[in-house]
Amino acid sequence: MNRKLAVLFSVVVLCSAAATVFNIFPSSAAPNTNWSSWRGSEGTGISAETNLPTEWSPDKNVKWKAALPGRGHSSPIVWGNKIFLTTDIEGDVVAGAKAVKHMIEGQEFLHPDSVGADRNHTFKVLCVDRATGKILWEQQAYTGTVYDGRHRKGSYAAPTMVTDGQHVYAWFGGEGDGLYCYDLNGKLMWKTPIAKIASVGMGPSTSPVLADDVVVLQCDEDEGKKSFIAGVDKKTGKEIWRTPRPVQAGWSTPLVVKTAKGTEVVASGFEWIISYEPKTGSELWKMKSFQSNALPTPLVGFGMVYAYSGYPTKKTLAIKLGGSGDISETGLAWSYDKGTAYIPSSILYGDNLYLMTDRGILTCLDAKTGKLIYEGGRIPVPATFTASPVAFDGKILLTSEDGDTYVVKAGSKHEILATNSVGEPVYASPAISDGMIFIRGEKNLYCISNKK
Repeated sequence: MNRKLAVLFSVVVLCSAAATVFNIFPSSAAPNTNWSSWRGSEGTGISAETNLPTEWSPDKNVKWKAALPGRGHSSPIVWGNKIFLTTDIEGDVVAGAKAVKHMIEGQEFLHPDSVGADRNHTFKVLCVDRATGKILWEQQAYTGTVYDGRHRKGSYAAPTMVTDGQHVYAWFGGEGDGLYCYDLNGKLMWKTPIAKIASVGMGPSTSPVLADDVVVLQCDEDEGKKSFIAGVDKKTGKEIWRTPRPVQAGWSTPLVVKTAKGTEVVASGFEWIISYEPKTGSELWKMKSFQSNALPTPLVGFGMVYAYSGYPTKKTLAIKLGGSGDISETGLAWSYDKGTAYIPSSILYGDNLYLMTDRGILTCLDAKTGKLIYEGGRIPVPATFTASPVAFDGKILLTSEDGDTYVVKAGSKHEILATNSVGEPVYASPAISDGMIFIRGEKNLYCISNKK
């Protein structure tokens, strides 16, 4: 399928595909009870905790339910007793406001599901008390019109925040005033403009990641003529490097990998998968990609990076770490051609890589070899998924857009252990911290816990 058609059928990632620091070998345990970025402090989606509830309903194991203003698909992050999220409050129509014009292969392009650019928007950063659900503070990051449209199911508050325990960093994909830094009490430390990013009218999703002292932002746009990746000093907000990227519009989040050679930032994309040095932004290695939309967050383990695409091509590439230059002919360890999603990321748990489709169908592979363990693992009823899986204590949680969470037994045989619901749509991925599961619904944030 050519680039124009691939873009035509493109749907934005509705939840953030953020990643933090990954080790080259997978871990079944997070180093602490904080959940500091998309899929936890290690970026694995895995919690070391054991006594978490596997059953909940409105009258069972829901410790609190807190109404959230506006609309957002950013996942909650947790540090200590505080939960952080972003939201967008959509206002009235603004006369003359409209999205930037998109040109695809020399022709003007308007996605039929693009909305929102004709209205006023207020972007906010929220801090919630983890014990009670009370909003401790909220800060207005921006109010005004936007540069580009969003998918009608999406949100401008889709990118997930990231924290180092001293500050929190919020990004609305180039909308608003750029990248924002707050202390944990809500004081704005700095904000810095990055760029206005044309996203084919589908809105933002790529989340900021922390690589040592650098906030890294992947900014892929339209046909790729202005795509780049940038590094910002986390203390000052000063942009310290910007590297052009030869890839078209994408919504994946870069992956920070620590190897024996040092830290790498791996960015997936339509044409190329590229690794960057985070202090300078220089390219370390690159591999030819899928020629397909690579929206999910990559994974890492066993000395390999796992990158994958779900539309129009379904493919997983296991790329050997440690290379340099163009490794398209030498860097592939194995590949697999089924089972991947357009939107949700997959999960590496123990020795197994669990690929997930947008309908929640699981494929289990041996992560070292790519050998098939099982495929076609289904949930009890038809559903669509935007949230990505998380795992703990030998269980994998899959949360659908209907708000139903399916508890799947990890291992060589597919088995559904329980089905739970929060009773409202869910597009954000869960967070796990200190005996609690936090699920952001369309209107409320839920704390699931069996702790007294």
